[in-house]
Amino acid sequence: MNEILEILERDARVTTEEMAKMLKMTPKAVASAIKKLEKDGVIVKYKAVINREMTKDERTDVRALIEVKLTPQKNVGFDHLAERIYRFPEVTNCYLMSGTYDLLVVVEGRDIHTVSRFVSEKLSPMDGVRGTVTHFILKKYKEDGDILKTPERSKRPAIVL
Repeated sequence: MNEILEILERDARVTTEEMAKMLKMTPKAVASAIKKLEKDGVIVKYKAVINREMTKDERTDVRALIEVKLTPQKNVGFDHLAERIYRFPEVTNCYLMSGTYDLLVVVEGRDIHTVSRFVSEKLSPMDGVRGTVTHFILKKYKEDGDILKTPERSKRPAIVL
């Protein structure tokens, strides 16, 4: 992979000046290379990895991994159905897989009922969907290569009466 991409993937906040020093390039050359990668669609966007357990957010977002079995369509295979599925706003990720199921779909909702309704009312009834298996994420330890720290818990023993 391109060295600039490797640096940005580890930390997108690295400045062009810092990157130029690391790569023995000029800041102008680094900035030009980044602009080209953005223009070509190699760099899609920059984002932060957020540990939701550490925020005091009132939302109770629930995330689920859904295995989806499909019947591929003539002349388009899985692509057409995958596109219909990944266009739903609840879907955050969608992957074509090898193995016992065809798509792995990541869905987020306000609560478990919202995700369940998405599966039962939108995903499962679609033509071409042969079956689904839903796995709810209970806790995240590591995401996109980053270890997520958990909030400190009191080390005091619970009082039992």
